[in-house]
Amino acid sequence: MYIIVMGGGQVGYHLTRTLMQKGHEVLLVEKDHRRALLINEELGPVVFEGDGCEFRTLQQIGTSRADVVVAVTGDDEDNLVACQISKRNFGVRRTIARVNDPRNEDIFRRLGIDETVSSTKVIDDLIEQEIATGDVVPLAALQRGDLEIVEASIREGSPAARRAVRDLELPAESLISCIVRGGRAVVPQGDTILQPDDRVIALVHRDQEAALQTVLRGPTPT
Repeated sequence: MYIIVMGGGQVGYHLTRTLMQKGHEVLLVEKDHRRALLINEELGPVVFEGDGCEFRTLQQIGTSRADVVVAVTGDDEDNLVACQISKRNFGVRRTIARVNDPRNEDIFRRLGIDETVSSTKVIDDLIEQEIATGDVVPLAALQRGDLEIVEASIREGSPAARRAVRDLELPAESLISCIVRGGRAVVPQGDTILQPDDRVIALVHRDQEAALQTVLRGPTPT
């Protein structure tokens, strides 16, 4: 598939890398010049420097032939506009938007966005469900495909404890999307150090859940 990812932050970067590893044609749209150069150095020439909310940009990158547009910037308005223009003006069949403020989720759906992803809502679900710590627990299965959102608690002595996110050998089809630390949500960067008592929220392929547990918490006792 030809997939366009809007936003070159940590979410966009890791999503692009994962999709490339699966053999898809991926183009990442990022308007920050320095960030675009950095990603190109790490992933190769996959970045188009431009504003994904502008019609001209979407025209230049061939949005009309895209199978999926995923908008994952830190700005809900930008994500909404990018998906709407892609769908209405370029006929993209499937649009997915990151929602930073969960209050906007219903608005996104009413305005025609096919799917939304909200890390804040996932964290809220964790609190409401009172999930026991110490386990890797599936929080939600995505409606399509075999991906799951899981939560794992980092203990003293865990392989991931006191290590940077970028140094973890995560399964290919996985992404750490959020860290809950001391009751607060932390958006992980590559240099974020995982600490004991952190609760990690990750997106992982169902077949790789055990491998993710091993990386974060060590082998399951037999």
